[in-house]
Amino acid sequence: MNKGELVDAIADKAGVTKKQADAVLTAALDAIIEAVAGGDKVTLVGFGSWEPRDRAAREGRNPKTNEKMEIPATRVPGFSAGKVFRDKVAGSLEGKVAA
Repeated sequence: MNKGELVDAIADKAGVTKKQADAVLTAALDAIIEAVAGGDKVTLVGFGSWEPRDRAAREGRNPKTNEKMEIPATRVPGFSAGKVFRDKVAGSLEGKVAA
């Protein structure tokens, strides 16, 4: 599902226009991005949480030359799915996995 399809689904479920759904989705995503970029954790109970995570400096290899290189420390966004979300996804596999 891409953003356009998500906007369509939101518009259908909420009974609003696609333009309104797009505006709300864009505003929500922007607010989440700004909060996490500012160092805050954003939690939506049942869905999950986003938070900034620090990634330590480490040694890597250039895949073309196999030469060792230092990868600098950085901060990345992290997402942890909530219990309801995890259970829903896990339940969608029931009956689909061959025993």
